[in-house]
Formats: sequence, structure tokens, C-alpha cells
Amino acid sequence: MAIELLTPFTKVELEKKEKDTNRKQIGILGGNFNPVHNAHLVIADQVRQQLGLDEVFLMPEYLPPHVDQKDTIDEKHRLKMLELAIEGIDGLGIETIELERKGVSYTYETMKLMTEKNPDVDYYFIIGADMVDYLPKWHKIDELIKMVQFVGVQRPKYKAGTSYPVIWVDVPMMDISSSLIRHQFEKGLKPNFLLPKPVIDYIEKEGLYRDL
Repeated sequence: MAIELLTPFTKVELEKKEKDTNRKQIGILGGNFNPVHNAHLVIADQVRQQLGLDEVFLMPEYLPPHVDQKDTIDEKHRLKMLELAIEGIDGLGIETIELERKGVSYTYETMKLMTEKNPDVDYYFIIGADMVDYLPKWHKIDELIKMVQFVGVQRPKYKAGTSYPVIWVDVPMMDISSSLIRHQFEKGLKPNFLLPKPVIDYIEKEGLYRDL
């Protein structure tokens, strides 16, 4: 399904024009969120606003295929941190389907269940520019692209392309990673301004990431 490569701005405007206003437009940002940080929130909010989506759900994985289980803290902590991070933020929510299903999380299986359960919703699956190159290796990708519209986020003027139908959205990117934050806590540092303060307070209260 090759498409003409357009500028990110043009693709955003094109998508707005083609929407069916009788259907809900929901974005999905999946991740381990170990822990959730401000870059996650910026991506979710910017995509929601720029594409005019009704809402963006942050979807924590139970056990993603590419993450070692021993490196992932209990899902109850990751879910609680997400709840604290988005409290009071309009347009952001949490989708817990993968935590409820348990096991390894494959996007195809998750979105198949969600589209069957919510036939009146158009889903926009948000991924980073670095993940676009891996789309050909995704589980059942040719079937998955019929279920969801992929949205790629990248730095302004960053060049990336793919033969798969991806809407590009320029998002102010911050060089923040969950691994960086975990190591800061391990060293006894407080990563102020990298993640919401309520999340920092929760991590300290629960004693998370002290022994990595």
C-alpha cells in the first residue's frame, strides 16, 4: 500500500479533511511506561491536537515482545503512575486491555479485539520515527494496517519515509527515556522536570528503581 510521500503538515491537513465525523477518532500510544515521562505526554497531546482526535489513550503493555520480563516492574505501579501523570489533562486517557489480557502484547491481536469491540471508532496508532523502519517486521503487519492508521512522530525537518501508509506529525521532541530516569533514581538523583511531580513522589514513596 504505497502512498505518495507528503510533508508532515500536508498529511495532517489531508487527514483532517478525510475524517468521517460520525465516527470517533481515537489515538493509541502504546509503551511499557516504566516509568511514564513528559515526552510521552507531549507526544500524546500534540498528536491529539494536531490531528483533531477525540482522545488519545496511553496503553501500557503487560509484557512486550522486545522487553525482558525482569526489567519490567509490576503493572500495578506502571498503571498507577499513568493515572497520576494524566490526572486533570483533557483528552488523555488510559487503555488497560493488554494488562487485562496478560501475556506477551502483540499490537495486531490487541487492535483486532479493540476494533471488533468498538466498530464505530477509527484508531490512530502512534509510533516513533525509529519504529517506522521496523514496520515490515511487525506481527501480521499487512492485516494490522487495515485496522488502524499509523501515525509517526518525528523532529521537525527529520527525513523519514516508508511504503506503509503513515501520517507524519511534527512533535517537539525531548531527549528523555525511561531508562535514563530509572538510572537517575538508582543513583539517588531526582529527575525533576523530566516527568510529572506526582509520578516522582510515587516512585520515591514506593521505593521503585532503587536496585536495578
